[in-house]
Amino acid sequence: MTALGFLYPGHSAEDDYPRIEQLLASDIRIDLVHTDIGEDAHRVDALLRMGSAERLAAGVEALRLTGAEAVVWACTSGSFVYGWKGAHEQVRSLAVAAGMPASSTSFAFAHAVQELGVRRLAIGATYPDDVAELFARFLADAGAEVAAVRGSGIITAAEVGTWGEAEVFALAKEADTADAEAVLLPDTALHTAAHIQALENELGKPVLTANQVTVWEALRLTDRRVNAPALGELFTREPIVQV
Repeated sequence: MTALGFLYPGHSAEDDYPRIEQLLASDIRIDLVHTDIGEDAHRVDALLRMGSAERLAAGVEALRLTGAEAVVWACTSGSFVYGWKGAHEQVRSLAVAAGMPASSTSFAFAHAVQELGVRRLAIGATYPDDVAELFARFLADAGAEVAAVRGSGIITAAEVGTWGEAEVFALAKEADTADAEAVLLPDTALHTAAHIQALENELGKPVLTANQVTVWEALRLTDRRVNAPALGELFTREPIVQV
């Protein structure tokens, strides 16, 4: 059994995680600890407070008691908003507090893009435009080329959590461009786990979503490889693990 730990802000799309655990169909346990979201706002000042070392450290002890072998800060905007250097410092601080390997959803996207070997990316963000552009800048710092960015102007994670399949598909299709090699949906408040394979079939290219890459990143940190086609092309690049 491999135990993966996640710090998830508030309550929006946390049910993606037990769904992903089921789709992995392996000896993987996913443990989720909710952190204080503070002010629910996709606004730079609120996001900086949400991702502060103090708020993340508050959830670490509960996560350590689960036996987690690695921890991922399951929040994209609450990590990339710090910039490339600041996001590294955030993860280092989390690793020290937790006493285990650590990462964040923003780095999960950067590593997943490298895993797929894609470079030109289209971003379909729920965020306001200024926050979406910060994610594009983070990916550029990671060496990717952003072909298009579509923001949706949604302020709260609570509202994003109410979106269903129709809204998710509309966001992905509106963000996509002919020259983009992959489409990224960066909000962990967005329910996507049930739709990834269908999205890829619809768009004809890899789709990376926040909760999907977050779990993949935790597996990477624990050196686990699981083949799970229902979770998209990202989970078919790895050899099947016999359990």
